[in-house]
Amino acid sequence: MNGFVIARDTEEEAIRVLQEIQGKADKTAVDAFADQVKNAGASTADKTGMWANSKLEDLVQYNDGFKTKLIGTPQQIADRILLLKSLGVDILLTAFLHYDEEIEHFGKVVIPLVRKLEAEGRGKDPELEIKLTGDVYRARNSPQDTKS
Repeated sequence: MNGFVIARDTEEEAIRVLQEIQGKADKTAVDAFADQVKNAGASTADKTGMWANSKLEDLVQYNDGFKTKLIGTPQQIADRILLLKSLGVDILLTAFLHYDEEIEHFGKVVIPLVRKLEAEGRGKDPELEIKLTGDVYRARNSPQDTKS
């Protein structure tokens, strides 16, 4: 699974960075990409493809990397990685805004949190992970529901 990571000291700061990335996107280019991936989806067995429900904000980062919601504090990101693991994700390909600095921070801060929580038994039970982390991957009806 592809995931774009924005780890900051506060969730609010991480969301501001996300909004800045999305706000600076070339709308014409993203719209053209959206058209092409939806055309490609029409050739799949289900006639929709994997990007059928993607919005402009999702497609700013290729492969819907924002949909993994690895955006927030290191603890929130570690919790979401374990939720993904409990749902069957066994590999996570990450992308970062400032790759060199942020991958180092991810390796020094987020990964040790993940390993600590795994040692405590986390990442195995989806119901427990949803209870602890929130049901952040289910479709939402209102914009407020997608803030977590």
